[in-house]
Amino acid sequence: MPSRHPKANTVVVLDFETSGLSPNLGDRAIEVGAVLLENGSITDRYQSLINPGFRVDSFIERLTGISNTMLRSAPSATGVFKELARFIGNHNLVAHNASFDKKFMDAEMALARQSYQGTFACSMLIARRIYQNAPDHKLGTLVRYKKLPLAGEFHRALADAEMTANLWIKILDDLQADHQLDNLTFPFMKKLGRMPKASIAQFLLRQSQTEAG
Repeated sequence: MPSRHPKANTVVVLDFETSGLSPNLGDRAIEVGAVLLENGSITDRYQSLINPGFRVDSFIERLTGISNTMLRSAPSATGVFKELARFIGNHNLVAHNASFDKKFMDAEMALARQSYQGTFACSMLIARRIYQNAPDHKLGTLVRYKKLPLAGEFHRALADAEMTANLWIKILDDLQADHQLDNLTFPFMKKLGRMPKASIAQFLLRQSQTEAG
């Protein structure tokens, strides 16, 4: 059984490219990328295109570079999400704008009759709180702002997942360096993402004092 309070640097970071904005409107996942972080290092990767069963519009093709020709020969969602469930195992999950990825994950997992046990943390919400001087909190902006390595083209799932993983580790490193927080847990990071921005400095100070004993 996984620990109730696993370290925040051991997670699965994932990203979906989709045919639109909402599975409630019939949109589907068309690509998934996921990386396994173990003790702050990427140790495994998973990527697959997904045939949604219909043509995607030209805007999505231009945005992602994923063509309908590519999707025609891609595997079905059922098989992909069975593989993804095995890849995730019992790990917690991180995504940039996690509410978006979670709604597609839940919809596709339900259709594939699969499940997952971990919970989501959102790197975008946390970045909004600890990088309040960033120009904005889009993934590309934060990659440039923190001088993180590019892992490929934005709006391709595996590249976005790898860059989100690099951002997540940078967030953990900055919390350790700037606030002397050495024992970061996944529940703490989720709580940080829900805190009012005005309360963050005091919240981090209290946590640092608690760790110092």
